[in-house]
Amino acid sequence: MNRSVDAEADGRRRKGEHRRRLLLEATIRVLGHSGAAGVTQRAVAREAGLPPSAVLYYFATVESLLLATLTACNDRYIERLEQIGAESESRALELLAAEISGDACENRARLHAEYELFLLAARNHRLRTELDRWTAALDALMARYVPEPTARAGVTAAVDGLFLRCLCGQHSTAPEQVRETLASLLR
Repeated sequence: MNRSVDAEADGRRRKGEHRRRLLLEATIRVLGHSGAAGVTQRAVAREAGLPPSAVLYYFATVESLLLATLTACNDRYIERLEQIGAESESRALELLAAEISGDACENRARLHAEYELFLLAARNHRLRTELDRWTAALDALMARYVPEPTARAGVTAAVDGLFLRCLCGQHSTAPEQVRETLASLLR
């Protein structure tokens, strides 16, 4: 009897996690085509193909939905920075350049949505911790190249700027160009 109850609970948990992921991905898509002002519980539910009540079940407010979406995006990037940091210095720089240029080229709508979230976080103190978490992770990666904190803050800001430049540019930026820019910053 306990096994069937546990299996049923696991099935419900998996279904709930799946729905939650659907809602977070739908939020990214809504942000990508409508900006932060377009994110409503109804719009996200429609984008996810779920009833509006599903959004309310998982996220009591639009702000909690946006925070969860930003956190999920940040988790993905921070995990990637940690993977990059585990590589040799030259390989890490190469991978970071590929991450910067690749995301801007391949996932432009998603990156637009993520920047919408970051700009929203800059204006909303409840979301601000995610900005700080990103900056700390990027700073940790750059510490191996630039040990002095003030200089490292400049390099970290430049990396953020490279992400933005690749996103906003009319033409894609090759990873080799980004790598050369990073290497120049680190000299």
